[in-house]
Amino acid sequence: MPAPEPTTKTPPQQQGGASLSHGLKQRHLSMIALGGVIGAGLFVGSGAGIAAAGPSIVIAYTVSGLLVMLVMRMLGEMSAAYPSSGSFSAHAERAIGPWAGFAAGWSFWILLCTAVGLEGIGAAHIVSGWLPGTPEWLWVALFMVVFCGTNLAAVKNFGEFEFWFATLKVGAISLFLVLGVLAIAGVLPGTDAPGTANLSDFLPHGSNGLIIGLLASVFAYGGLETVTIAAAESENPVRGVASAVRTAMWRIALFYIGSMAVVVTLVPWNSGAVVSEGPYVATLDHLGIPGAGRLMNVVVLVALLSAMNANIYGASRIAYSLVARGQGPKVLAKLSGGVPRVAVLTSSVLGFVCVLLSYWRPNDIFKWLLNMIGAVILVVWIFIAVSQLLLRRRIERESPEKLVVRMWAFPVLTWVALAGMAAIFVLMAREADTRVQLYFTGGMTAVLAGVGYARQKMRAKTG
Repeated sequence: MPAPEPTTKTPPQQQGGASLSHGLKQRHLSMIALGGVIGAGLFVGSGAGIAAAGPSIVIAYTVSGLLVMLVMRMLGEMSAAYPSSGSFSAHAERAIGPWAGFAAGWSFWILLCTAVGLEGIGAAHIVSGWLPGTPEWLWVALFMVVFCGTNLAAVKNFGEFEFWFATLKVGAISLFLVLGVLAIAGVLPGTDAPGTANLSDFLPHGSNGLIIGLLASVFAYGGLETVTIAAAESENPVRGVASAVRTAMWRIALFYIGSMAVVVTLVPWNSGAVVSEGPYVATLDHLGIPGAGRLMNVVVLVALLSAMNANIYGASRIAYSLVARGQGPKVLAKLSGGVPRVAVLTSSVLGFVCVLLSYWRPNDIFKWLLNMIGAVILVVWIFIAVSQLLLRRRIERESPEKLVVRMWAFPVLTWVALAGMAAIFVLMAREADTRVQLYFTGGMTAVLAGVGYARQKMRAKTG
């Protein structure tokens, strides 16, 4: 039986009519959707997947890509019907109950804040490599100040940064794909067509290698949810979400699956450079294009900085939405100029604390934190799928005109997606490293769900 519609309490600072601004233009949202697909996970994390799965990494990215397409379609259906900066957290509260929104939202907030720190560390490592002797923590602090400042000022600043970041990423990956296809065809000057020589050992480590590659590919897709969060602050939220979701399929197929196919066709999967330098730099160096590898390192840096910017934004809006729904300390929902500045500052500071922990307590607290966020994205996807199952019938019954985006073959493909998520959990349980992540993430989710349920019961008693 569906949960009743939650009663949302408006915090005091909103009673005067204050609300999030709508400073994002359609061009911002379009590029956030396009560039959000090209994340740091694709540039940085895909090398380990290739080393484990070999050429079969293309199959891994295809399978996980299909699952992500279904998740985005479900999320798009709900976000077009109910635009909200809380995105899936608000949908879970509406469909399942306040405890679900609390658990999904705060677990994702912890994930984003930690990711801000991790991306800052990655970006600082690249810059300190260019400028030896400079401390990495200082670069992280500089990046934090810059992106915290842009997010504090106005949402259009976030949009402008992401617009140009995305433009550079899309241009770079498109150029990479063009050069790769020309090299595969043997028409790129100075190269010979590789044929299928690098694809002959398709499953070098058997099914276990494919499983490791599949798990790596699943988590490389993280960050696609940002566009549904940002849509709430755009000029036309419904149109923005609908456009982003409808083009998700070709973007995933082109950028992720296409680029993996180019890499494994041109470069031997067991090349050490694929992991040490990254698959894109390794491929361009293999083709002997002068300076291309260094240029790609700049693109990787941009991808990391873009992810930092987007995650500070996403974390602040998730926190704001949760508190606006009575799910946290009211100070985080305080608005100034249409921006939840306290939430921005809090999310940024927590991200920097994660960086400091990586230096001070790398073997216990920081390691526990990484394990806690290891499977959060899968937990979020399950909340999305269950919410969509419950909300779809309600929308059809109460407001069918809101179904601007529809989940394909409902409810069959929603159940297929849930089965796919369950299968990934089983695969994670088979591997020692990911099994630990399941324990930690499961524990954190259970605690948050328990706290959320207790709060829900207390609010019900007090009316």
